Amino acid sequence: METTRRIQLKAKPQAFVSPDLFETVLVPRRPPGDGEVLVRTLYLSIDAAMRGWIGDARDGSGRVAVGSLMPGYAVGRVEASRHPGYGAGDVVYGAFGWQDWAVAGAGELVHKVDPALAPLSAALGIFGHTGLAAYVGLIDIGRPRAGETVLVTTAAGGVGSLVGQIARNCGCRVVGITGSDAKAQLCLEEFGYDAAINYNTAANLRAALAVVAPDGIDIFFDTVAGPIAESVFPLLNDRARIVQCGTLGLPPGGPSDGPRLAELIVRRQLRWQGLSVADNFARCPAALEKLREWANAGKLRHREQLYDGLESAPQALVDVIAGRNLGKAVVRVGR
Repeated sequence: METTRRIQLKAKPQAFVSPDLFETVLVPRRPPGDGEVLVRTLYLSIDAAMRGWIGDARDGSGRVAVGSLMPGYAVGRVEASRHPGYGAGDVVYGAFGWQDWAVAGAGELVHKVDPALAPLSAALGIFGHTGLAAYVGLIDIGRPRAGETVLVTTAAGGVGSLVGQIARNCGCRVVGITGSDAKAQLCLEEFGYDAAINYNTAANLRAALAVVAPDGIDIFFDTVAGPIAESVFPLLNDRARIVQCGTLGLPPGGPSDGPRLAELIVRRQLRWQGLSVADNFARCPAALEKLREWANAGKLRHREQLYDGLESAPQALVDVIAGRNLGKAVVRVGR
């Protein structure tokens, strides 16, 4: 019987995520049924949102049950197909999870990947859900106008670095918040930010932001929430737009001890909208076309941190949550 390795959740985190919360098991590998394909995983995406997916042991939160396959987006090669739209040899992108092989149907398959356009791993980053999140979040929700000020948290990360560059391409002034001097320098030198602040060394983050954004903030693209975001809210201009792409700074399932935000939203007529990439895959063709146009013109750079082997996925997730990655975190599963 042929088998596949899969990584599943062994226990819910108490407070911090560690590699020992996951275990690798061997399970039988079944052939595809009608409308399904057998995919060999090549690259696996590691995303900060996975912290919320696995939840917390203290309140039972999260959508991944103990003993279940760890979900995740991946790029793979079709080895066998009983789906009319896909054939053996096709490279595909979809929700295949942390495993060497996946049997996927219409619910997991998103689209084919053209290997001639870019390295396959880029289909998870700049030309995948990472790029889609940056594009849809800023363009569709943020609606940037030339001359506006855009503030981005996790500014050197996979999504944040793209948001900053897209905002710059739209003629905006771009300010980033990040967690180290090295990342702040990367924002300035590689991603074209106008200013970048290390929140770990800023004595007063709100005061530091007021210096680099003297005209206030028009678009706030946030992936962390919590105290960092609360330092930003008083600096938002009237009719500012808030794009909430993540809440990594909040404990999963726990309340946020913040100011009376509803009062602020009404008084300043703010627009605050959450972003779910999975609900925006229909925007992929238009978004990817524009991202490729910018990338080919040298107006969009993409940085990637590569991990080798399926077994490295848990440590990669720990690194992403701790902010140790530079750019998009990708695990190379197969060659």
